[in-house]
Amino acid sequence: MSNTAVHLRKWRNWSGTVIAAPEELAYPRTIEEVASIVVKCSKEGKYIRVVGSGHSFSAVAASDQVLMSLDEMQGIVNVNRSENTATVWAGTKLKLLGELLHAKGLAQVNLGDIDVQSIAGAISTGTHGTGKRLGSISTQVIGLTVVNGLGEIIECTEESHPQLFKALQISLGSLGIIVQVKLKLKATYLLGYESMRMQLDKCLPQMSQLAEENRHFEMYWFPYANTCQVKIMNEVNFSTPETPIRDYFNEHIMENSLFGAMSMICKAMPSLTKTISRLSASNIPVTTKAAYSHKIYATKRKVRFNEMEYNVPAETMEDVIRDMRKAMDKHNFRVHFPVECRYVARDNIWLSPSYERDSAYIAIHMYRGMPYEQYFNTMEEIFLHYDGRPHWGKMHSLKGAQLQKLYKRWDDFIAIQSEMDPKRVLLSPYMQQLLHI
Repeated sequence: MSNTAVHLRKWRNWSGTVIAAPEELAYPRTIEEVASIVVKCSKEGKYIRVVGSGHSFSAVAASDQVLMSLDEMQGIVNVNRSENTATVWAGTKLKLLGELLHAKGLAQVNLGDIDVQSIAGAISTGTHGTGKRLGSISTQVIGLTVVNGLGEIIECTEESHPQLFKALQISLGSLGIIVQVKLKLKATYLLGYESMRMQLDKCLPQMSQLAEENRHFEMYWFPYANTCQVKIMNEVNFSTPETPIRDYFNEHIMENSLFGAMSMICKAMPSLTKTISRLSASNIPVTTKAAYSHKIYATKRKVRFNEMEYNVPAETMEDVIRDMRKAMDKHNFRVHFPVECRYVARDNIWLSPSYERDSAYIAIHMYRGMPYEQYFNTMEEIFLHYDGRPHWGKMHSLKGAQLQKLYKRWDDFIAIQSEMDPKRVLLSPYMQQLLHI
C-alpha cells in the first residue's frame, strides 16, 4: 500500500487497555512517502503518531487522527561485515531482524524477552533486556534517519548532530519519524541458558553478585511465595540438540496454556490468587539449553496482561523488593503474576531511565481484565521513593513537571522537540500532556 490513507474503526494495543479511533491509517513504503504524509498532516492541522506492534502499555503510540504503520518498511538496507554494522528499515520486527542478521553472520548485542516489537518502537521507548554490563537496545544505535515535523529528512549520527542524536536515541516518536536505524552489532554468538529455583530470601542478597558473574541475570518472584525463578545466560561455544517436546511443554503448556487457565480462574475467583501464585512458583522449570542468541532471548507471551515497570538505582534492588513484599502482605493484593527483576548498565541518552546510573528494572503485571490500579499505585509509590524512573512504554502516572525533575537534560530535550516539530504535528494530546508542552 502506498501513502493512501485507509479508514480504521478502532486500534487497540496488545493488552487491550489503550483504544484509539484514528481517522486515517497510513502505510508508507518509502521515506519520501513518510515525508509527504507529515507535510499533509501539517497543512491540515492534524497530528500523527507511529505504531509498531502495539506492545506499549501506555498511550504513547495512540492517535485519534492519523496513525502511521511502518509495516511496509521492513528488512535490511545494507550491512558492513568488517565493521559489524547494519542499517535496517525502522518497521522491521525484532524477530525477523534476528533471523536476517543471523544469515549475515551478525547478531544484536542484547535483546529483551519479547521480540515482536519493531526496531523503531523498541528504541523509541527504551526497551531493554538484562545484563549488568549491557545497555538498552537504544545503546546499540549509531545512526538514524528521521523525518521531522516539517517533513525534512535528516540523517543523524553522534558525530554529525551530537545533541540531536542523544535526544533521538530515546525520543518517544516526538522529534521525528524514524525510518532507518544503523546498529552496532557483533558476530553471531551462542548463549547457554539456565533456569533454576531459589528461595527468595537466599536470592535477594546474591542478586548483585549473580548479575556480576553472568552475562545475563534475571529473577522472577511470585507474590506470596518464597520460591523464585532465576534465569542466567552466558556465551558458550556449543549448542544443545533441539528438544521440541520439552520446549513445547514448558513454553506452550506450562507458561501459556496452563498459566492462562489459572489466570482465568484468578479473574473469576480472586481469593485463589495466593494459592495459584504459590502453585506457579512450585512448578518453575529447572532446565538448560544452548542456541544462537536470537533464538534464546525471547519467550512466547500468549497470556495478556497490563504492566508497570520502573528503573531504580541498581544498589537499591534488594531494598525495593523487600518493601514491595511488605506492601503486598499489608494490602493483600489479588495478584498472581510474577515480579520481574533485571539489571541494565548506565548510559548517557537524555531520556533514558538508565541515564548516568547503573540500574535495576522491576516490572509488575496484572492479568488483563483484573483490577490493577491499587496494586500499581502502591508499588509506584515505592519505586518513586527510591528515585524511580518509569519505563516509557509501560503504565505510570507521571507527567511533564514530575518527569522534568528526574531527567537532567529534560529542558534540552524539550528545546530540540520545539525545533524539530514547531507545529506539534508529531504530538498527540497524550504526548503533549506527558511532555508538558
